[in-house]
Parts: sequence; structure tokens; C-alpha cells
Amino acid sequence: MIDWLPDNDDGQAPFPPTSRALGPDTEAPGLLCAGGQLSLRRLEQAYRRGIFPWYSPGEPILWWSTAPRMVLQTAQFRLHRSLKKVLRRFVATPGCEVRIDGAFERVIGHCASVAREGQNGTWIVPELQQAYRRWHAAGGVHSFETWIDGRLVGGLYGVCIGRMFYGESMFALQTDASKIALSALVAFCRAEGIAWIDCQQQTRHLASLGAAPVDRAAFEAHIAHATALPASQRWTYDVALWRQLPLDSDSPTSEPA
Repeated sequence: MIDWLPDNDDGQAPFPPTSRALGPDTEAPGLLCAGGQLSLRRLEQAYRRGIFPWYSPGEPILWWSTAPRMVLQTAQFRLHRSLKKVLRRFVATPGCEVRIDGAFERVIGHCASVAREGQNGTWIVPELQQAYRRWHAAGGVHSFETWIDGRLVGGLYGVCIGRMFYGESMFALQTDASKIALSALVAFCRAEGIAWIDCQQQTRHLASLGAAPVDRAAFEAHIAHATALPASQRWTYDVALWRQLPLDSDSPTSEPA
């Protein structure tokens, strides 16, 4: 049995210890508790502890603490030769740009139409979309967007607390558009001293880019430190940030420039 948070609670009742999340041999590994509200206070409490909401239409709010946790350490970002070529062409082409928070509403809308790997249908239910929109308006959720000739062609969004970024979802309307946005996020994080990007779920795509699982103790120790640091105030994308990635060499690398 899992714990239930009061339906009218917006953060007063504590989350149960994450060690009580269901184990890997259960039908819902990582499930911690259910109920409560998607208030900004409750969401920030959750993310500071590595807990996130994820549920389907018709279900109660379900809160998860998966272990091991898929993490992209920005110093280990795997910039393959083919992606370097894509990025060099993108950076050099007029009309190609990355924007931060230029069209958040459209980004989350597109992401909501994309199924997670191995699943059918959206996981970003309307109530979650509304909650992240409110958090975006409050400055805690950001989108990284790929634009070509004034058209939004791909992007991602995520939560940032202190110096910790929690990736939520990405989409692409054009080949490699989401990879360009992710590369821009990595460049931004390197410049801002954000060492880890939480990826929540283990996928082949993220693993190919350098993400790897870390155990619960290491993950929670890192986020406790990172979320206590001062938050970034930049939230604009300057082309100079591409220097954080070694685009000049054709050899694959994961090391910062």
C-alpha cells in the first residue's frame, strides 16, 4: 500500500520517505504516494526531494521517486560527430536560433502530444499542463526552443531550482530539432554551473547522448546541494554559449570546451 496525501493539501502534509517508493519487482516501480494538489508549493517540495508527478487521465495525482535515476551529467554529454555537423550548420545559418521561454505555451502543448518511450498517449494531462504553466509564470519552469526562419520546430521544457535542472519532455517537428534544443540546454547549464540534468526515466535515446543511471543516495545528495545554490538569472540564449560545446572538432567527445 502507498500513502495518500489529503486532497485539499497544498504542502502541509509531508511526503513519505523516498525509501518507501515501490521497488523494481512491483507493477509500479518508483511509485511513492498519491493525492494532494499540484500547487506551486507542493511541486517545489517534491522536486527538491527528487519526486515528480506522473499519471494518466482519470487517475489520481501519482507521485514518483524512481531509482536508479537517469541523469545527464553535463560534462558527460556525448556529442556525436553527426550531431556536431548539425550544430555547426545550425549556428552558421541565418534564421536559425535558440530561444529560451519564447513560446512556452506552444512547447508544452507540443510535448503533451508526444508519448513517452514505450507508452501510448500523453502523460502530460491537462492539469499538469496548467500547473507547469503557473510555475513557468512564477519563473521556475523554462523552455529551450529551436527556431528556423521564424518557425518553432522543436524544443524541451523543464524545472530549474537553484543549480539543478529537471528535464520534463521534448518534441521535434523537424529532424534533429529536439537534439539541437538539448545541446543548447547543455551549453547553457555548463555556463551556469548546472552539473546535472535529471531525465527521470531510462531511455535508449538519452543513454546514447551520455545519460546514465545513478543510485538514489547519490541523486538525492546531489540535488540537496544543487537546489540550495543561488538560481541562475540569465534565461536568455546568447550565441556565445555554443562555445561551451566543442563544435570545431569532428571527433566525438563528452568533455566541455
